Amino acid sequence: MQALHAVAQLGLPHCCIGAGAVRNLVWDALHGYARPSALGDVDVAYFDAHNLQAWREVELRQRLATLLPGVPWDVCNQAGVHLWFEDHFGYAVPPLRSLDEAIASWPEFATAVGLYLQHDGGIGIVAPHGLDDLFDMVVRRNPARISLDGYAQRLASKNYAARWPRVTIIA
Repeated sequence: MQALHAVAQLGLPHCCIGAGAVRNLVWDALHGYARPSALGDVDVAYFDAHNLQAWREVELRQRLATLLPGVPWDVCNQAGVHLWFEDHFGYAVPPLRSLDEAIASWPEFATAVGLYLQHDGGIGIVAPHGLDDLFDMVVRRNPARISLDGYAQRLASKNYAARWPRVTIIA
C-alpha cells in the first residue's frame, strides 16, 4: 500500500505498479510465505505520449525514491517502449496506444497485471488477460510480445519453481 500511495502522488493519469511486484506478492501469499520475495525492482508503468524524454522517467524515479526510499523503483513510459525495445531485445515493436495495450503485451499473462490507487482509496486493477493465471499460479507465454526463445530464456533466468513450487509452467 505504501508503494501504491507513493505512485499515486506522482499525479500521472495512466500509471500503475505491475509485473513481478504484483505477481510475487500474490504468489507469496498463496504459498503462505511470511516474508515477501526480494524484488529486483518495482515496475511503475505509465503512459504519456506527449513526453517521451528519458529524463522524465529519471525524474519520476527520483521523486519515488524521495517519497519511499529503499525501494528499487523502475519507471517506464510505455508510450516510448518502441523507441528502445529493439536495441535492448533485438526486435522492433510497434508504438503502443495505451497503458492497457502495453500491459496486455507483457511477457506472461500472470505478470500482465497492474495495480493503482483509486481516488476513493480503493485499488484499481488493469488485467487485460484476466487474473486466472495470476491466482492459479500459471506461467504462460504471452505471444503478443515474447518469442519462444525469449520465453525459454526468461523461464531459465526467473526459475519460478524454485521460489514457488506450486507454480505450473506451460513451456
